[in-house]
Amino acid sequence: MMHQTAPPITTVNPASGEPVGTFDAMSREEIDTVLACAHEAFQRWSITSLDRRERIVRALAAHLRANKARFAARITLEMGKTIVEAEAEIDKSAWACEYYADNAGKLLAPEPVETNASRSYVAYRPLGCILAVMPWNFPFFQVLRFAVPAILGGNVTLLKHASNVTGCALELQHAFEDAGFPVGVFTTLLARASQIGDVIADARIAAVTLTGSEAAGSAVAATAGRYLKKTVLELGGSDAYVVLRDADIAAAARTAVRARFQNCGQSCIAAKRFIVEEAVYDQFLHEFVENVRALKAGDPMDRGTTLGPLARHDLVDEIERQVAASVAMGARPLIGAQRIAGPGAFYQPTVLADVGVQMPVFREETFGPAAAVMRAPDCDEAIALANASPFGLGNNVWTSDLDRAERIAARLQSGLVFVNGMTASDPRLPFGGVKKSGYGRELGHFGIREFMNAQTVSIA
Repeated sequence: MMHQTAPPITTVNPASGEPVGTFDAMSREEIDTVLACAHEAFQRWSITSLDRRERIVRALAAHLRANKARFAARITLEMGKTIVEAEAEIDKSAWACEYYADNAGKLLAPEPVETNASRSYVAYRPLGCILAVMPWNFPFFQVLRFAVPAILGGNVTLLKHASNVTGCALELQHAFEDAGFPVGVFTTLLARASQIGDVIADARIAAVTLTGSEAAGSAVAATAGRYLKKTVLELGGSDAYVVLRDADIAAAARTAVRARFQNCGQSCIAAKRFIVEEAVYDQFLHEFVENVRALKAGDPMDRGTTLGPLARHDLVDEIERQVAASVAMGARPLIGAQRIAGPGAFYQPTVLADVGVQMPVFREETFGPAAAVMRAPDCDEAIALANASPFGLGNNVWTSDLDRAERIAARLQSGLVFVNGMTASDPRLPFGGVKKSGYGRELGHFGIREFMNAQTVSIA
């Protein structure tokens, strides 16, 4: 490849606005070297015993736990997550490693099938080098929940992380290598978005996974489709949080705060549209707002802080636009609805009441600390409103009638439904959406098999 240098990558502390570090982006020549190394590593790793792969993944889990303080501080420094939440992310990452190390043998075991042959079965074989384009909001867990099962299956991985968490991306590569993975099994690709099309086109890339925006997913899928490569896309979400008249309102209002404002609202599975049955609307709204008032915005390294900054200043601009436009259309701001003065990327925790279906906070994904609350005259209308979104990632339902909750779940157009609790990702359960929230699954047995060749073997 011709030598071509991309502009350097600079990371910024969103709490202070101060630069954190500058990194040289790879040239096309350097990317070609990384691809060659990964391709060579696959030849060896794909025939490495599953037992050895599992041992190294357990070592990775132990390494994450032993270095939790350092890794969490890097997360907080680069994207503003509170230090308490950052430490929880490292713990969850280690748990995911341990879950897959303990269960990979069962999840990838050949499946016998009765046929006319003397023996038939389905075996799961690795595909090759998987490219991952990952977001900044959970800079360790989002990567590991894809990479660990893929690697346990015998694949190797290349990570193109969000540029504002480049330090986290490099920490991840060092963590894999320190745990004992051979060079090339997991590699961070310091590339610009403009360089990724050429990487996808390269014959050494077998498949692509992306977690990010609808626009990014569409672009990656178009390029991968041109070269006939499988994709898994986990895109945006505008999850509904449905509260019915027979719900435990105090518990629903209390849980709603974490469901909306965890990670400063920057989560695809955060509850965003709070749809409340008319009979309990005022009660829920009052209790919800009172709980939101208890949030404390500030320095994310302070353990007393419960709301950090957004990850970038342009994200503050976007949530400000969505809130202001919705208020102009009739939404009532009950708390917040403006920036917090200072150099950091802070926005006040916000609750908007009486939201309508045409408002931006209903129609668009709101990636920040703003909650949209609306009335529904009855359960059927609440379900219709929950489904009236281009996204279909997760939904919550609050009711004391659990049989009805299961019937409601069957009517909701989403990949995930959580009853009487907030949506969460769990290594034991498949994770993914429908509609414009993407396709394919991570986690669970579906996730570990996404990048495996389901090979039929029939012996006459």
